[in-house]
Amino acid sequence: MISLERLEQITRRFQFLEAQMAQGGGDIAALGREYAELRPVVEQIEVYMGLVRDMDEAEAMLSDPEMRALAEEELPTLKARLPEVEKALQLTLLPKDAADARPAMIEIRPGTGGDEAALFAGDLLRMYQRYAEARGWTFQIVEMQETELGGIKEVVAHIKGEGVFARLKYESGVHRVQRVPSTESGGRIHTSAATVAVLPEAEDVDIDINANDLRIDTMRSSGAGGQHVNTTDSAVRITHMPSGIVVTSSEKSQHRNREIAMQVLKARLYDLERQKVDDARSADRKSQVGSGDRSERIRTYNFPQGRMTDHRINLTLYKLDQVMQGDLDEVIDALTAEHQAALLAEMEA
Repeated sequence: MISLERLEQITRRFQFLEAQMAQGGGDIAALGREYAELRPVVEQIEVYMGLVRDMDEAEAMLSDPEMRALAEEELPTLKARLPEVEKALQLTLLPKDAADARPAMIEIRPGTGGDEAALFAGDLLRMYQRYAEARGWTFQIVEMQETELGGIKEVVAHIKGEGVFARLKYESGVHRVQRVPSTESGGRIHTSAATVAVLPEAEDVDIDINANDLRIDTMRSSGAGGQHVNTTDSAVRITHMPSGIVVTSSEKSQHRNREIAMQVLKARLYDLERQKVDDARSADRKSQVGSGDRSERIRTYNFPQGRMTDHRINLTLYKLDQVMQGDLDEVIDALTAEHQAALLAEMEA
């Protein structure tokens, strides 16, 4: 049962924010963010309360002989809508991940499988680039090391746009591929893997880094095959000594490299803190959906059969070509729905 008192509190808070913004008082940016978050909730509250009022009015009309027939006709339709409207409202009331609206860093590295794993890591990179392009996001490569065969040893990219982390956070984990490598003359299917980590971008207020905890080294930038991009020591490597995290950036501007490397470092440290909180909160939770657990194989891409299987929700799609072209919405929508269902079950328990 939805608490009417809670709905009234949310509505009053929304009205307060609206008034504050109209007066131009307070932190406009912070008020605007909270207002934007509450707006879809309040809109759904209005739909729900309107339906409840209509049902109450129809119930009252039953005692009026002249209106009884109309009420008896309307009530079944109104009552039939109630479960759907309640469900929609419950979904908007679910606890929000504070990082959902943020840009994200995505890191892809080959796992087991040698050259084939590195080639698959490159395929995943292109898959996410295409998905970002389809959604109108910006996708910037921060750091990338390639193999001689055109695979990827490691890549870090920065993705900006609306709801980036909310859509991509379920991609963290081990991605397994089954296919015949281009280097395989016998036609045998090989299994290899790559790991994906999606980290929400950290804001300055999230992470306080002590300068004494950092070791900053400059190196000479190099391109594919080890050729020097220029003759200056522009690449930057930052080591966060307490955590052992190392980040690098190899743009031509050393100043820009420091900025990028610090951005990546903050994202990784922020993600570490989120993981600690999430692990503590979900210690008894069986489902790993949304927890970002990278120790588990989350998905298999089987090229001979043209299928992609997400093992967390037992979803199999026979449209692997489209998936590799960036058509990820169906699986991401299913993962989101599963996560929401788990949260609803927790709220009702």
